[in-house]
Amino acid sequence: MLRDQILGKLDHDPLFRWRGENVTRIENLSDIVFALAFGMLVSSSSSPQNYTQLLDYLWQIIPVIAGFSILVLIWNAHFVFFRRYGVADNWIIVLNAGLLLMVLFIAYPLRFIFDGLFGYLLGAIAGDWSRMKQTGMDFQASASIVGLFAIGYAVTFFILALMYGHALRKKDVLNLNETELALTKRTVWHYRLDVVTAFVVASLAVLTPIGPFAACLLGASGLFAPVLRWRFPVTNTASQE
Repeated sequence: MLRDQILGKLDHDPLFRWRGENVTRIENLSDIVFALAFGMLVSSSSSPQNYTQLLDYLWQIIPVIAGFSILVLIWNAHFVFFRRYGVADNWIIVLNAGLLLMVLFIAYPLRFIFDGLFGYLLGAIAGDWSRMKQTGMDFQASASIVGLFAIGYAVTFFILALMYGHALRKKDVLNLNETELALTKRTVWHYRLDVVTAFVVASLAVLTPIGPFAACLLGASGLFAPVLRWRFPVTNTASQE
């Protein structure tokens, strides 16, 4: 009893009863694909051969952290879905396959986007445009890559919204309580708004002078949280009925 109470307090998702206690083969495959995507993001085209190249490699940690954070965000949404609901029917298998494809699709654009933005910042602040030249991109090319990535980002979160929406339709089978229903609805709408934001970013990147800097607007999705908490309030603090 005491052990269960301690684990409940330490649980990062205390308001939701986890129904997916066992790791499925779908999750095993998904973790392999996410690991590949992380490797694609972090890996360098060649190993450093001298001190100058080593310093240049170490500086890459800044754009890598930005891209790494986005992949972790997507991985966490995937992880929480299977832990909360434990749903692995045919529709989820199809959606999960699409999600994994998009994760691999956006990995390399992520690296190019943040390498480019970092290069622009170094050029604008320190007058060092060498890193920007190394990417082989000009302003217009960077804007196109941001637009391409934003579309992939939109499709990724559209698939996540479909997955959580599918769980919501199975609320009776899953026996979701009021708190769990509110949290699920909140998540579905958050991902839907992420989709809209991503398409706005793609349009601004390609069609307006701000170009690749439109990618910074993806962080605006955090502004949705207070509105969604108001729209879907949690009235029952118990994680289980």
